[in-house]
Amino acid sequence: MTLKKLNQIQKASVKAVKGPVLIFAGAGSGKTRVLTHKIHYLIQEKLYKPEEILAVTFTNKAAREMKTRVESLLNQPGLNLNIGTFHSICARLLRKEIHQLGYSNDFAIYDTKDQLDLMKIVISDMNIKRGYITPRTARSQVSYYKSMMLTPDDVFEKGRTIKERKIAEIYSAYQKQLKKNNAVDFDDLLLLPLELFSRYPSVLKRYQETWKYILVDEYQDTNRPQFLLVTQLADKHKQICVVGDDDQSIYGWRGADVKNILDFQKTFTDCSMFKLEDNYRSTQQILSAATAVVERNINREPKTLNAVNGVGEKLAVFETVDEMEEADAIVSALEKEIKMNKRTFNHFAVLYRTNAQSRALEDSFRRQGIPYNIVGGIRFYERKEVKDILAYLRLIINLKDTISLRRVINFPPRGIGQKTVTKCVKQAEITKTELLDVLQKPEEMGIRGKQADSLISFYTIIKKYHGLLETLGAGELVRTLSEETQLLKHYKGSDNPEDQDRYQNTVELLNSIDVFMTRSPDNGIREFMEEVTLLSDIDQWNDDENRVTLMTLHSAKGLEFPVVFITGLEDGLFPLYMAFDDPEKMEEERRLFYVGLTRAKKKVFLMYATQRRKMGIDYNVGLVSRFLREIPVDQLEHVKFESALTRRIVTRRSGRKKIKIRRSITSFDDFKTGDFVEHTMFGIGKIMAISGSGENQRVGVVFNDGTKKKLIVKYANLKKVKRP
Repeated sequence: MTLKKLNQIQKASVKAVKGPVLIFAGAGSGKTRVLTHKIHYLIQEKLYKPEEILAVTFTNKAAREMKTRVESLLNQPGLNLNIGTFHSICARLLRKEIHQLGYSNDFAIYDTKDQLDLMKIVISDMNIKRGYITPRTARSQVSYYKSMMLTPDDVFEKGRTIKERKIAEIYSAYQKQLKKNNAVDFDDLLLLPLELFSRYPSVLKRYQETWKYILVDEYQDTNRPQFLLVTQLADKHKQICVVGDDDQSIYGWRGADVKNILDFQKTFTDCSMFKLEDNYRSTQQILSAATAVVERNINREPKTLNAVNGVGEKLAVFETVDEMEEADAIVSALEKEIKMNKRTFNHFAVLYRTNAQSRALEDSFRRQGIPYNIVGGIRFYERKEVKDILAYLRLIINLKDTISLRRVINFPPRGIGQKTVTKCVKQAEITKTELLDVLQKPEEMGIRGKQADSLISFYTIIKKYHGLLETLGAGELVRTLSEETQLLKHYKGSDNPEDQDRYQNTVELLNSIDVFMTRSPDNGIREFMEEVTLLSDIDQWNDDENRVTLMTLHSAKGLEFPVVFITGLEDGLFPLYMAFDDPEKMEEERRLFYVGLTRAKKKVFLMYATQRRKMGIDYNVGLVSRFLREIPVDQLEHVKFESALTRRIVTRRSGRKKIKIRRSITSFDDFKTGDFVEHTMFGIGKIMAISGSGENQRVGVVFNDGTKKKLIVKYANLKKVKRP
């Protein structure tokens, strides 16, 4: 095989195959290339068979990319490679083994919305005062406890307050309801394999023999269950390679522990360690600024990143009046970049610390006609009409899934009200039967007439398609079900424009099932359901669309863009206030800033506002972020710009007066006297004079052949170039 495309340290880390291997991969240093070449090396050199290798990462997108690259290197499409996310690998394992823990192998995987729905039922059944503990708070807290591997009994014993002990009781009841529904949540996907390994050592031994070489990507983001999974699986052979960057560990709030990578050499002694420090993504200016901030952290492995792509431009800094001006300034800077550097919209990413910051950005982008995508908005598979069909499918697969049953029992409307559902729930509890089964005997609950017919009809449909699971193809089953339940007709016959969109989304779901089956002909509806449930925001992001990407800094991890804007750089917003008195949280905020900067290939814009609307009512005076102050001044360029504001006094109905501010788009001085520019017809020249600004800006240019021209910048299509 050839390793010609790898540098020396990359080659060495690929060839290190005896014993544990730790690879610190700095931002943009080619870790995916190293991982894929290592898998290639293991197979090509006949050290391991493809099915004996397990490679784990954190997103489906990364897993697909890794699998595609390995197959391309080996020139063997369709290899039996075990490459996937922690959750997808564990889901596959549980499909085979979970019956040993008292579940059926057709268990449902509850996403966040399903977990909330179940938590609402649990809290209601416990008669907890409304608002005392919300379902969202309880779900979040329970998820955190699971990531720390704390049981309900652990939480109860450690609880210092009545409220904490009450959450422990909710946690316990929630787990019982999950099992009753033959369902697991995302955290259980990681915890249940560990329970299997503990209770049945023979199962652990079998998978240790199955997966003889283990690779883990983004190891700095592992939490305790993930850490235990890979260490237990690798415990017999000690053949494990982990790749990560402690400077990019940004998920402590959901249980990730940076010590997992920093202490790897203690966990696996006789470990080989490599550092990938050549950066193939960003310029040295960007890397030096990022390093200047993150090296203030105490808990890190020292690294020196070297930019292969040269020095690059200084980081641009903008001070704005408020979040509205910040958004307008971004639009104007973006337009300038498009004009001067021939960029397209998908070259840009705007990053922010909190989702709430996107509102002002969206308003400005819409006003100016800038196309954009938001990562982390309502995902396709979370839309109501899509989840309704998915709920039908989940119930058909898993007849114990009462959350899905409650969702669709009266959709499309069939005259089954909440009182009827409550009667059915009580009957199931009294008779100790499944909720679905009580629907076939409505007379036992005193339900007659149309409602009784509807219950029996619904029961019949679900049982019918449950019986057809093994005989009908996925696409045929879903289309037939949609027709019989009149799901498509419900939306198609409506005059409501929103229902027309829902109809199109429903059709798109049916198409997506066809695409899935074409891509994976050996799989069925169960596998499709598993894939869509485990999708993340990034998995659904389409970087081929020519749109500006708006996303939180957390969502940006693993991506790259030619130009990056980081907004809201004020103390209290980034870093957040809650990190001020917590050194560990401040270190994570600093790492998050490092991640944001190193997403950029060519250029970074750093934005802060002197005041920002808080809670939608008043303005909060902001101090420039300490992270911005930690970057050496010689790496920053404070860009001058003007914002045209019109203020007028308006009188409200109440008689109170208010100053209303109207702003035109921020205008930048695009060129300076002495700049060298390139014109498509006249070649390279030097700007000798400038008049006007913005759309009216004119420049006098002397070109290399002596030609003198006065040009309107808006139409001249000039590109700034380095001195010839």
